[in-house]
Amino acid sequence: MASLHDLICHSGLPEPCHPSSSQHGCTFHRPQSASAFPVWPPLGKKKFETLSYLPDLTPEQLAKEVEYLLRSGWIPCLEFELEHGFVYRENHRSPVYYDGRYWTMWKLPMFGCTDSSQVLKELEAAKKEYPNAFIRIIGFDNKRQVQCISFIAYKPPSF
Repeated sequence: MASLHDLICHSGLPEPCHPSSSQHGCTFHRPQSASAFPVWPPLGKKKFETLSYLPDLTPEQLAKEVEYLLRSGWIPCLEFELEHGFVYRENHRSPVYYDGRYWTMWKLPMFGCTDSSQVLKELEAAKKEYPNAFIRIIGFDNKRQVQCISFIAYKPPSF
């Protein structure tokens, strides 16, 4: 049986490399064995949506994300969920159905919003009203009728 290295080298495809391959002044590194790959610890590491692999965003970072959303011409909106901030299965077992996809909207979409501070002010109001809720900011494209960005802006203290 051929090794993975032999299969890659004789496949006719270019060998994958890092930005510094030997052709371009760098080298390709391959793990020596499967034990070199880390296993993601699932306990206490629940991930939610976009950017959830990062540490919690600071108010300044949230403002930058909202500024990007506004620059893109999207309409900001806040949504909250009191129980689950993630997709789960409860009412149906088919492979395409999940609960937790639809959250409650905080007020109305912020049509005409031009400043990230307006969105962050509403975020603070939502946090004050529902301190144990998950709150996300979404950006809606009213021309294409789709949600283009969504990220968790606040998680309850228990998470």
